[in-house]
Amino acid sequence: MKLAYFPGCSAESTARDMHMSSLAVAQALGIELIEPEGWSCCGATAGHQTDRVLATALSAASLAKVADMGLDMVLNCAACFGRMKTANHDLQDMGLRKQVADAIGRDYDGSVIVRHLIDVLLHDIGLDRIKAATKKSLSGLKVASYYGCLLVRPADVMQFDDPENPTCMDTLVEALGGEALDWPHKVECCGGGLSLTRTDLVVSLSDKIVTMASEAGADCIVVACPMCQVNLDMRQIDIKKQGGQDHNLPILYITQLLGLALGIGPDQLGLSKLMIAPDPVVNRVTSA
Repeated sequence: MKLAYFPGCSAESTARDMHMSSLAVAQALGIELIEPEGWSCCGATAGHQTDRVLATALSAASLAKVADMGLDMVLNCAACFGRMKTANHDLQDMGLRKQVADAIGRDYDGSVIVRHLIDVLLHDIGLDRIKAATKKSLSGLKVASYYGCLLVRPADVMQFDDPENPTCMDTLVEALGGEALDWPHKVECCGGGLSLTRTDLVVSLSDKIVTMASEAGADCIVVACPMCQVNLDMRQIDIKKQGGQDHNLPILYITQLLGLALGIGPDQLGLSKLMIAPDPVVNRVTSA
């Protein structure tokens, strides 16, 4: 199957590992990802807090290019996913649609179907095909799936899983043989939007999430958002420096964990980029 793949700005910087693992998993499962030529920033986080027309136009510019391709758009960044879904939703306002058309130089009607890669994996590839392609079992691995804020909220716009108790990543983990933990912080905020302005709050929020996952018995946390990954991974160093617990809990993208189960090498999945070394997870899976 062919999909228009929007990698997002962080794909070549802070979330290169998300990008690498998305491409590797897609190739292993027969998904052809095609980048829209000339795609541009979706406007998260600064743009959408500045001006509604600007925010919508930034996403609409890339959505219009995908419309010309005649494909669905797929993303693996929760922030980009939210901005694209919101743009489609807001463009039902005809006044806004006219302003956006003036801004980007063409009309776009909000018709491109925007999907998260997890949705494609579950509903197009399907669990049976994923299980058949699995080379390494996650048996014995206890995984805390962390969804954060942007993947499932606001519910009327995102229409993606249950906003209070999402289970899509848990379903993938269990299909791969792992144990998906039932824990209460799967949609708590990590403070992503405050990463540069209120680091103290981010450290505190991230500490609460990682602590809860540790207390639930997690061997790792899986995420689908670059901001969440950076906060939960990198902030563990700050937590320790400030006299907190040394969690040493690996924070992987769901595509990285899936990639390991599919037999893809750690280098192809960008696992060396993680601040908290994922060696215990990698060794357990690859030796299975």
